[in-house]
Amino acid sequence: MDVRMRGRAFELTNRRGEPLRGDVFRPDVRRGRRPVVVICHGFKGFKNWGFFPELAERLAAAGFVAIPFNFSGSGIGDDFESFTELERFAQDTTSKQVGDLGCVLDALHDGSLDAPDADLERVAVLGHSRGAATALIRASEDARLHAVVGWAGVSTLWRYSDEEIAAWKERGFMEFLNARTKQIMRIQYDMVEDLQANRERFDLERAARGLQAPLLIVHGEADESVPVREARLVHAAAVRATLHVVANAGHTFGAVHPWKGSTAALDEAIQTTTNWLTKLWPDEGTRR
Repeated sequence: MDVRMRGRAFELTNRRGEPLRGDVFRPDVRRGRRPVVVICHGFKGFKNWGFFPELAERLAAAGFVAIPFNFSGSGIGDDFESFTELERFAQDTTSKQVGDLGCVLDALHDGSLDAPDADLERVAVLGHSRGAATALIRASEDARLHAVVGWAGVSTLWRYSDEEIAAWKERGFMEFLNARTKQIMRIQYDMVEDLQANRERFDLERAARGLQAPLLIVHGEADESVPVREARLVHAAAVRATLHVVANAGHTFGAVHPWKGSTAALDEAIQTTTNWLTKLWPDEGTRR
């Protein structure tokens, strides 16, 4: 039985008038101002997928305000579980995701989120897979982010051959199979045009080199989707980076959806993250 704590739900509207749905997991408010971790899912992911609620709960238990949310182009509807917004999924781009993360930060800073105990001088972003790329790009441009954690993150957003891109352009879209739901999910060529228009901005090694905030990279040694060598490339490029490789772990650290419980690899990823953030920001329970 799933007895995990649920956060307090919120819904924002981004600059395109689309919904941004998320949750705020808060620790004991009596502990004073608490550091914040905003959590970004990856491609075909969503805030309620597998380990994300578990991660948010454990971060809150460790004294952090945890804020997982769905990108506007996640494809997930207002039941928080089903891919019912496939048109928004098809129109998603990296620029839109970076902007969505900025909207969540705006709401955190203007008080729109139910997080009165949030310490705005200690805000981290944690992204998984492609979400790690979004987190890295935003943090390289936004001084409101003071730390970055990348789980199973990519080193480049250019992941398709010239032949695939040519076919994508000719058709106007590319189709992806969601192995879990068996849905065929389209991505329009707008995604490629967005990458082409922002080659330098979305160069992840360049973003890592320019990152002022400290960076933690956690990656599975046996990641079947993003080889661990990509983690090493980003780590080598960054000035203030720590790399932790989880032995024998895959892309989701053994976690599945629907949630079947934690794994040793996931426990290691979460503990490594909370330890690193706690060392970065020692407990200041009386901070006001």
